Amino acid sequence: MTQCYFCRVKKIRTKSIIKNMNPIISTERFSENVFKLVVHAPRIAASRKAGHFIILRIDEYGERIPLTIADADKKSGTITLVVQKAGVSSTRLCAMKPGDQILDLVGPLGKATDVRQVGTVLACGGGVGIAPLLPIVEAFKKAGNRVLSVLAARNKDLIILEDEVRKWSDEVMILTDDGSYGTKGLVTMGAEQLILREKIDECIAIGPAIMMKFVALLTKKYAVPTQASLNAVMVDGTGMCGACRVNVGGQTRFTCVDGPEFDAHKIDFDELILRLGGYKNEEKEAFDRYLQTQTSLHHADSEE
Repeated sequence: MTQCYFCRVKKIRTKSIIKNMNPIISTERFSENVFKLVVHAPRIAASRKAGHFIILRIDEYGERIPLTIADADKKSGTITLVVQKAGVSSTRLCAMKPGDQILDLVGPLGKATDVRQVGTVLACGGGVGIAPLLPIVEAFKKAGNRVLSVLAARNKDLIILEDEVRKWSDEVMILTDDGSYGTKGLVTMGAEQLILREKIDECIAIGPAIMMKFVALLTKKYAVPTQASLNAVMVDGTGMCGACRVNVGGQTRFTCVDGPEFDAHKIDFDELILRLGGYKNEEKEAFDRYLQTQTSLHHADSEE
């Protein structure tokens, strides 16, 4: 029996989607809620630079979520993503296993970090922000700079990629809120110690918005040029939707195409923090529904 036109188109489209999906090569659990995924994405791996990010969609029912490229291997055609469980999509992504396929993966997006020889660079990373900081630390070191890295998190389990950062740093300082590893204190404490000890020519800060805000206040006090990589709410990644807009020096900028890095001394962090919390209620409702669905499926499987 001859297939109708629409059936043939659907079959061709399905084959095309399967062919172009991105398989997960390996996974690693850093802590209870933080995972590393190595994904096959040869085109992105070939052109990615420090500071670039991707946007992915797990399947046709998933939302688009932005993630910074923590590493890339041109030979194997893979990129490394570090994901923290936060909502439905990130939780589903962290639950994926080697061999599972990601439907859509677009990138590299955004502007690459302005890497050049400046002298001494202070790199401040907080929590999962250490992942996008790693390729920047590597790039600045390869450009001939002295790199001092300050890594901070709530506790020891949340200090990630320490060995990798040490590989490209002249010095690494570790701080934790609870004192479970390194020195007890916040990232600003370590950063100020280094600023007072020697001349810092440039600072890069990546982490929670509140962390970057206080790093910016500190470096402004000491007149240290500082870039912050923003994690604004994002939808399309092409500058059309406007969801990722941020106020920089009194002007509207779009994180996806103008950033993600901006002059930290000009960013309106208070506005950014408010925008980041704009969908908290909806995210919680969606996550509660997801948990209820998973519980129902688990009970159904148990009864069988």
